[in-house]
Order: sequence, then C-alpha cells, then structure tokens
Amino acid sequence: MAKNNFVEVLKNYIESERLTLPVFDAVSLRIQMELIKKEPNFNTVEKLIISDQALSSNLLKIVNSAQCRGLVEISTVKAAIMRIGMSEIARIISMDINRKMFSSRDRQMDAIMKKLWQHSMGCAFVAGLLSNRLDFGVMQNEAFFAGLFHDIGKLLILKVISEKKQKDKSITVSDALLVGAMDLLHTEQGYLLMQQINMPNIFAVVTRDHHSQDFDRDNYLLALVRMANHFCHYAGIGLGHDPTIALLETEEAGLLKLSESDLEALTEFMKSTPTLSG
Repeated sequence: MAKNNFVEVLKNYIESERLTLPVFDAVSLRIQMELIKKEPNFNTVEKLIISDQALSSNLLKIVNSAQCRGLVEISTVKAAIMRIGMSEIARIISMDINRKMFSSRDRQMDAIMKKLWQHSMGCAFVAGLLSNRLDFGVMQNEAFFAGLFHDIGKLLILKVISEKKQKDKSITVSDALLVGAMDLLHTEQGYLLMQQINMPNIFAVVTRDHHSQDFDRDNYLLALVRMANHFCHYAGIGLGHDPTIALLETEEAGLLKLSESDLEALTEFMKSTPTLSG
C-alpha cells in the first residue's frame, strides 16, 4: 500500500476507534490524572493504588528494594508514600503503568512499543532532570509527565493497528511504512486524545507542538520536552538514532541557555540508567 493511502486509511481507523479503544485503563488514568496535579491528594492516590493489586504489590517491592530500603520493611502503600515522597511515588507508578500500556500480543507492534516506551521514559527523565538544573519555573514532575506523554499519539496509532491486525490476520504493514505514518499523524492524534481524556492543556500543547516550527518560545515546559526529544534521538533512546545532532546548536538549547556541563550530566545519568540507555 502506498504511504499516502496508508496514512489516510490509518487516520480513518483512528477516528473510528478513538472512543472505543482506550489507551489507558480506567484506574491507570485516574491515578495519573491525580499525580499530574501540583498538589496530588494523598488519600486519593493511596486508595487508587490500593485498588490495583498488581500496582500496589510492585510499588511495595520497589520501596523495599536495596535502593530504597530503610531500617523497617514497608508493608502498606501509605507507609511507602510517606517514606519516599509523592514525587518519587509518581515516577515509580507512572513507569509501572506505562510499561504495561506499551505492550501488544502482536510481535511486530510489541517490539515497536517497547522502543517507544524507552523513548517516552527517556524524554520524561531528561526533561525532569533539566527542569531541576535550569531555573525556568517548571516543576520537575510537570516536566517528567510532559515528556512521558509527548508521544502518546504514536501509542494510540500502534494500539489501533494492533487491534485491526488482531481482527484481520491478513493485514501486513512494514516497519518503515508504520514509522512514517506515525511521524505524520502522532502530534495531531495525540493532541485530540489528550483533549478527549481531559488531560490539562499544558500537556496537550506539548503533545501537539513538540515538532512544530511555529511554537511558543516562552513555553519553557515545551522547550524542555523538545530538548529532551533532541537528546534522546541523539543518544539513540527509542525508535530513532541521529548522532549528528549538534545539541548545543539547537534552538531549544539557546532558549534554555543549556551548557556543556548540562549535557554531560544528562549523559552520565543515561549511562547509570540501563533501562534507558540499552
């Protein structure tokens, strides 16, 4: 199938499936909608995590791991939140939720989703780390979630195709055709999805404008995610790898007043985080 025809057919598929094929399950969406607030409600987060047995079990396993363990073993979600704080809980829970979301029974789709998950998490951590190093009034958790959701349109596209392939085993799509179509459609479709699930507009705008030539240069949250996207492509974190990108010469580096030491800190962080670098 020619690329233009495939893109048109795919867009029609997405429009027909958008309301019936949720990217997030109900509990996961409620948890993440609470966690992205500037001041998440402690009791609400606790109850939502407890309502998902697998999620709460994984959280306790991580909190009691060698990296986080204190003198006393943690046995409740409430104690876990109190020990490591809401910001760290948000990152742990989001990683766990998104790791499950980025999966498919279709081997081709699953392989691409795993790379996309790696890229989304890479952008989340890079944007969060930069927000913490640079003083532009962007909260670290805000930057983390903006980076995490910026490519949600690509996940939607993969979910739709995976569903179609499940129903019709004769459907075949090359990786090149699929990646090309995602590149063309993901910002528009991601923005529409973010609006559909009532995600705050600050995150929806990042999803829509992270590749746009005409973007708000005063939106530092957007600039952080765009810079994180450049860095991940440069480092080969995810679907693409372009080591020729001159990171300090990008417009975003200028907007953020990025320095060589900032890039060195990012590189060291990635080296120490095998999930993102390999």
